[in-house]
Amino acid sequence: MCGVLLAGVCAAAQLRRDVPSAVGMSAEQLKRASALLAAEVESGRVGAASLLVARRGRIVLDKGFGVPADAVFLLASITKPVTACALMLLVERGQVGLSDPVNLYFPEFTGEEREKIRVRDLLSHTSGLPDMLPENTELRRAHAPLSEFVNRTLKTPLLFPPGTSFRYQSMGTLLAGTIVEKVTGQPLREFEKKEMFEPLGMKDSSLGLGGRKVADLVPCMTSPKANKADEERFGPNSDYWRDMGHPWGGMHSTTADLAILLQTFLDGGTYGGTRLFSPATVAQMIRNQNEGLNNPWGLGWALAPSRAWNALGDLVSARAFGHAGATGTVAWADPETKLLCVILTNRPYGSDSGRLLRRVSNAVAAAVE
Repeated sequence: MCGVLLAGVCAAAQLRRDVPSAVGMSAEQLKRASALLAAEVESGRVGAASLLVARRGRIVLDKGFGVPADAVFLLASITKPVTACALMLLVERGQVGLSDPVNLYFPEFTGEEREKIRVRDLLSHTSGLPDMLPENTELRRAHAPLSEFVNRTLKTPLLFPPGTSFRYQSMGTLLAGTIVEKVTGQPLREFEKKEMFEPLGMKDSSLGLGGRKVADLVPCMTSPKANKADEERFGPNSDYWRDMGHPWGGMHSTTADLAILLQTFLDGGTYGGTRLFSPATVAQMIRNQNEGLNNPWGLGWALAPSRAWNALGDLVSARAFGHAGATGTVAWADPETKLLCVILTNRPYGSDSGRLLRRVSNAVAAAVE
């Protein structure tokens, strides 16, 4: 896609190809970033990877390792800021308020201080909801529908009083995505396709499979110690998990498509001639929402100073934002340097606690001269 489809997209939009020196970047340093991924794939420690780097709207590195550069990966938690984007479109349109109590949309969501949870808390990980439900494995093994995860989330005990602490949580993102569905009357996957992916030209992005077969996508690497029966039934390569469309981790995409989304944020909400967000929305989404809680986070986006999902690397500026995913992915942008980077691999983040992603991110950030 990058050589054919993206070239067409870029000609009509902002991202287009150029040489590193044209945007003040070192070609040699970018080769070092590529070499890190190449070595991991050649050794077999990583099955597949793709890397895209752009600065000032120019793509200076776009390469696949073990797969084509336009290979489609399961993003895992990079899905979360995309879900936040969908909800923020409704905030812009006056259909949802960040200060709205969540039980305005779920009247049964009461007791144990649940009434204090605001929509904003769902996007900044301050709601008190858990990352995963205690019965997560049980539900997945039973192929429970997403609606059952919602029902259980509305009843699960809170971990702390809303707004008083930070705890990375996928179930808050689940409720955020469900609010989009309740307000629009559309499945979240359809809303994102029509309102975000199609307008921006993100042609290979989908929440869920998007009509594709699992065999056509990059498979996720799994632990040799994993239960084979469970992996086949509800693991990351199962039809069930790949097409569930869970708002916290079920999106598929490519480095090129994610670069378009990041560039939209770097350019104040507009990509080419398409305005997706207002500058005010962009500013709020990449601003720290958690003052005083010692764990900075935007609306959906992780911020560089945050200690959670730290895969943005050590050399980006304090203004950088992005997100990582448990399947071995990270996408980030730095408004200070006008630089964006997308690294997609299929080795779980937890196998090295994100060290490879950070090393590659560091090598990319250091390429700015």
